[in-house]
Amino acid sequence: MTHYQAPQRDMQFVMNELLGMPAHYASLPGCEDLNAELIAAIRAEGAKFTSQVLAPLNQTGDQQGCKFNDGVVTTPDGFKESYEQYCEGGWPGLTVESEFGGQGLPISMGAMMNEMLMSANISWSFLSLGTSGAIDTLKSWGTAEQKTTYLPKMVEGRWSGTMCLTEPHCGTDLGMLRTKAEAHADGSYRLSGTKIFITGGEQDMSQNIVHIVLARLPDAPAGVKGISLFIVPKFMPGALDQRNAVTCGSIEHKMGLKASPTCVMNFDGATGYLLGAPNKGLNCMFTFMNSARLAIGIQGVTHAQVGFQKSLAYSKERLQMRASSGPKNPDGPADPIIVHPDVRRLLLSQKAIAEGGRMLNYYIAKLLDVIEYGDDAAQKTQANGQLGLLTPIAKAFLSEVGFEAANMGLQCFGGHGYVQEWGMEQNVRDARIACIYEGTTGIQALDLIGRKILADGAQNLQLFSQQIEQFCASNEQSGEVGSMLQELLKHNKEWGLLVADIARAAQENPEEVGAASVDFLMYSGYLVLAYFWAQAALVAQQTLDSGTTEQDFYKAKIKTAQFYFKRLLPRSRGYVATMLSGAESLMDLDAEHFSF
Repeated sequence: MTHYQAPQRDMQFVMNELLGMPAHYASLPGCEDLNAELIAAIRAEGAKFTSQVLAPLNQTGDQQGCKFNDGVVTTPDGFKESYEQYCEGGWPGLTVESEFGGQGLPISMGAMMNEMLMSANISWSFLSLGTSGAIDTLKSWGTAEQKTTYLPKMVEGRWSGTMCLTEPHCGTDLGMLRTKAEAHADGSYRLSGTKIFITGGEQDMSQNIVHIVLARLPDAPAGVKGISLFIVPKFMPGALDQRNAVTCGSIEHKMGLKASPTCVMNFDGATGYLLGAPNKGLNCMFTFMNSARLAIGIQGVTHAQVGFQKSLAYSKERLQMRASSGPKNPDGPADPIIVHPDVRRLLLSQKAIAEGGRMLNYYIAKLLDVIEYGDDAAQKTQANGQLGLLTPIAKAFLSEVGFEAANMGLQCFGGHGYVQEWGMEQNVRDARIACIYEGTTGIQALDLIGRKILADGAQNLQLFSQQIEQFCASNEQSGEVGSMLQELLKHNKEWGLLVADIARAAQENPEEVGAASVDFLMYSGYLVLAYFWAQAALVAQQTLDSGTTEQDFYKAKIKTAQFYFKRLLPRSRGYVATMLSGAESLMDLDAEHFSF
């Protein structure tokens, strides 16, 4: 079994050569000192920690799982010790302002680090990701006193954070939640109710846990307009021997992520503090939810990357059959399976998804940098519009194709992929949840086509589409890349026409939007990745033309881009056919006629 190794050369390509991050940082107030050398040094340290400390715990953590005993959760061997190393290295505060004890680096540096953490040990990483989301929420909505009380210890990593949203009966429909919050004279609240699917709700790695909880005030309006947000600590600040009335009732027995405790949390009159304005909790929580959704886009890439690394090594060593064009290993009993076209299909698909998804994720992180640190109002507005458009695509599309890539990695191993020792079946099991949590693919698709496109007259889509069109027009004479640009331009023009077709159909039947939504999202994902692959191919070609000692790296980038355009982008044709086929085939069968 091989452990994960961070793909540092490709990360460097995306950060420095494709997205121009050193120049980007130089343009952001407070980030000017973050040059290419410092980026590389931080990346190397992150790669060292994740590959040497976390990756060896991934499979053993899956095998041991978390243990639950009378409200106490014990994580697998090595998790607590490695978390202490993580905190000692200052990683929890990588992107948090220095006023709270952090290092103040841009969000995009955190995205790079999160990819390495999640790739090395996805279950372990979720404790740090939950804390990051809680920190972001407190920074955005907390009072000065709340920030002073909680943030420094969370930035140190001594205290962790969770997101407590859903309940057993409501799933994604948070308007149905029942957890109650009653005001007390001292300004605090008493929360009562049960929350489920709480990652890290109870564990033995951090000293305290800060729960960010949605609940209803007694006089709150019905539905989502009557939800407030609260801080509920496990132990009361300033008195860590005083346990709050919040306990873990059980942990879930899951398909994957077995080393990550997914808890049922019971609030039995627990002391909490209002975060943000009353009845505006869902708006506040979106800070946390959007952070989580972007993290899931990164998760999709990690499963593709891990599967690719393991299946590539295996495919070069595993001997089976002879190549159709003649022996490639004449002195051996058979050829390595990497010579066979179908294995090449599986490997190149994983590579194209992992590397293309990385480009998209880092681009989104770059947008977040502009929003957080930029001083140009017009740029911030444009970045915010693009972020809204690309977030559901990154979350849903990359989680779907990431799961597919994990399955492809397993397929390369044949029957050996189905047994535990190689780690491939764990990668598949761990990947599956990404299409579900933080809003299923269907929910993200409705958000994309409904709220992010149709609701604003497709303005942000048109602006992003114009960006693609300008790129194609500026580089149409670029040698071998030119044919890719022609194909990209054709799909880009079709993108807006599809929106118009769906909108027209929805005027007669509102169900048309939901019927077309997932197919439209997948089409959008393949188009957006094609845009980034075309950019990557152009950069690679220009580098080759100007001379380089890394010809193999850049030629591989172009060949992978060509594979993407010839083998993966054509999937869009099927999505066009299905999204325009109408809602009739989905909705005409009455519910009572579904039977078996």
